[in-house]
Amino acid sequence: MSNLRIGFGVDFHQLVEGRDFWLGGVLVPHEKGALGHSDADVLLHAICDAMLGAAALGDIGVHFPDTDQAYKNIDSKILLKRSMELIAEKGYSVVNMDATLCLQAPKIKPFVPQMQEVIAQLLNLTVEEVSIKATTTEKLGFVGREEGVVAYANVLLEKQQSSVR
Repeated sequence: MSNLRIGFGVDFHQLVEGRDFWLGGVLVPHEKGALGHSDADVLLHAICDAMLGAAALGDIGVHFPDTDQAYKNIDSKILLKRSMELIAEKGYSVVNMDATLCLQAPKIKPFVPQMQEVIAQLLNLTVEEVSIKATTTEKLGFVGREEGVVAYANVLLEKQQSSVR
């Protein structure tokens, strides 16, 4: 049996005026922000789903439902930390993470190093083990019309060897 597991996560959020725009645990200046029950950090939500999926623990909605007021406006860094605790309980740790953000605006390249630092710290990784890319949709679809944002994330988990024999 392999000690490695791959997980894939995806998340979508509508963009609206009057909300902060959190991406990868970083507040990104923009006239619109993501709409959601929590702080709507689409990137951290996709990473949570990838981790939980790799460990066969369901998804973010199972563990942090949007019907629970305890998660109203919660900082998604807390959700990612709790997701880490859930996979650790099953004996897993994250080896690396690769993500792609799809958004027409704003340009996020200047914010990527800070996002990598935040995520690396939360996942107990080095910055070199956290990859974040971004693309536009060439003005096509809801992302191209700046109505929403999408994040895709992949993680590799490794089962830790038990020291008990």
